[in-house]
Amino acid sequence: MTFSSKGYAAWLPSDRWQDEQRIEAWRPLLEQIDARMELRAAGPGAAALQELANGIEILTGTPPSLTLKAGSPPVIVLGSPQAAQRSLEELKALPLAEEAYALRIGAASENENQDGEQAAYAILRGGSERGLLYGAFALLRLIDSDPRGPRDLDLAESPRNPLRMIDQWDNMDGSVERGYSGGSIFYRDNRILLESPRIDDYARLLASVGINAISVNNVNVHREETKLITSALLPDVRRLSDTFGRYGIQLFLSVNYAAPIELGELDTADPLNTDVQHWWQRKVAEIYAAVPDFGGFVVKADSENRPGPFTYGRDHADGANLLADALAPHGGLVMWRCFVYDCHQDWRDRSTDRARAAYDHFRDLDGRFRDNVVLQIKNGPMDFQVREPVSPLFGAMPRTNQVMEFQIAQEYTGQQRDICFLVPQWKKSLDFDTLLNGAGCTVKQIAAGKVHPFTRSGVAAVSNIGNDDNWTGHHLAQANLFGFGRLAWNPELESDAIAEEWSALTFGADTPVARFVAKLLLESWPVYESYTAPLGVGWMVQPHYHYAVDVDGYEYSKWGTYHFADRDGLGVDRTLATGTGYTGQYADENRDRYDSLEECPDELLLFFHHVPYTHVLKSGKTVIQHIYDSRFEGADAVDRWIARWRELEADVDPERFAHILHRLEGQSENAKQWRDAVNTYFYRKSGIPDERERTVYA
Repeated sequence: MTFSSKGYAAWLPSDRWQDEQRIEAWRPLLEQIDARMELRAAGPGAAALQELANGIEILTGTPPSLTLKAGSPPVIVLGSPQAAQRSLEELKALPLAEEAYALRIGAASENENQDGEQAAYAILRGGSERGLLYGAFALLRLIDSDPRGPRDLDLAESPRNPLRMIDQWDNMDGSVERGYSGGSIFYRDNRILLESPRIDDYARLLASVGINAISVNNVNVHREETKLITSALLPDVRRLSDTFGRYGIQLFLSVNYAAPIELGELDTADPLNTDVQHWWQRKVAEIYAAVPDFGGFVVKADSENRPGPFTYGRDHADGANLLADALAPHGGLVMWRCFVYDCHQDWRDRSTDRARAAYDHFRDLDGRFRDNVVLQIKNGPMDFQVREPVSPLFGAMPRTNQVMEFQIAQEYTGQQRDICFLVPQWKKSLDFDTLLNGAGCTVKQIAAGKVHPFTRSGVAAVSNIGNDDNWTGHHLAQANLFGFGRLAWNPELESDAIAEEWSALTFGADTPVARFVAKLLLESWPVYESYTAPLGVGWMVQPHYHYAVDVDGYEYSKWGTYHFADRDGLGVDRTLATGTGYTGQYADENRDRYDSLEECPDELLLFFHHVPYTHVLKSGKTVIQHIYDSRFEGADAVDRWIARWRELEADVDPERFAHILHRLEGQSENAKQWRDAVNTYFYRKSGIPDERERTVYA
């Protein structure tokens, strides 16, 4: 990585260790690399070898010696080859899946050479070159996050989720929809930036946390992006594909469902029209001729004014299968997004519920989609809010491939200006027991393909990077990209382990700054929620902009995003008996829990129920007092972060200290604005004062 910004290397090795004892402790393991593989210059195996060699040189200041000879399966030995010989034979015989790796470190005192010195070794074996690459990055994480010397280790890992995908929302004019980190690293002035080293470096970052697929353009496909599948741009797409392919990442494109019309070749996009079917078959053949490793299409159809099969009286299975049939001979996938709802709702209509939409549109189509169609379902039923229940559609279609979609870009969670570490939120979604196939039918089990006989499954997420020097606008927002990859690889990882690992890699192992940053990250989602989104209410943001408070910003709009606050209470009644019936989309036990005012979790109370301000929560507080208290607590927490960060000035580089301080100060102002606007709004609605007599403006 070539940029000078302290944050450009992100969590990859960037600085020589300052502790000479640490360097000496690791030196026996890191002086020598012996690679045994069929090396392809543009393959993941070569990338693995390069990453290890470069990483070791950066951390220790000394390049390791390197020997290479042919061998299969791909293996890298570090340290003493003589001490490693027995373990090497054992690991070479170990059966491993393609993306898996095995890592064994021998560092016990009995491993000595003929001079009586310790003979440490590490053996890294991949199920394929991709597995070797993932193992190389895992070894670098281990080396750089552990301040001690080598320890005996015997580890074999496979990714839990087959598909681990990043969706870019980049436009060819250089903008990024819902981008909070500068412009696109892929496009400028309607051309692909093939000369940019940032694309290669981004591929490295993604591979380092196990990402294996990427879609490189916005799901809202405009006129210029539609041209990415034309002969004029496919050679450039091929070069992008080759760059990501070197790091084991398969390239996808978002496509315009109406591309035959948009490109001026047909006057219809009807999926049952034979001319349309033949057009897509020819187009897909052209794409694969130019880009042999192409992954397939991501499609947003009949959503937020995008074209789709509804125009022709067809359904989503008809639309998705059109593309799937064209892709199937080439092994391609259709990632069909389920974010479909009425975006022209009449706010006066209390019976229409946006939360119901995805389930209502798709559930009855189960079994009608081709085997290479994958439904991409947002983690919640609305739109990446601070707090939502898990989408009831996920797992409810046992004969249809599904992935869960998260949003790393903090559209409604601070826009990478306010700190909001989203891994705990994602963990809550992944750990949710749908009960659709009995107890233990969790989202993470479904996504991993362990519940239903899916041929394709996993997780996807909307990227948060741009061309800012530190990639994500806020240095600490890098933790969300890192955390998504780590959680996609292994959803059993705990949030605190991920926060601590990222902080150690980024701010130094076992340093005061790393310890504080890990603590701050883990507090940040509850804190952000505490001053923005009470008890499951969302959308109290400035329309379209989605940052800063506007309690009624969407209350009388067409978007179906209401809190229904009146003089007596607030919340949306989604119960079976008196509301929209949304709770009925869940398995019986979850339905009954959400339907019950007594059993519904407080953090989702106002998502499912309209209650009086005087309703008493399980905490013993009334709803209105909880609103007051949590606004003050959230704003106060940010000020405590600022005070502690100031104390650490001498322990962190000036660039990141100043940047993070500036962001925290901005977050403090935002939190106070939220506090005062929300508290005042609900005081004026309810007429009930704060029992602690703090300042609430009348």
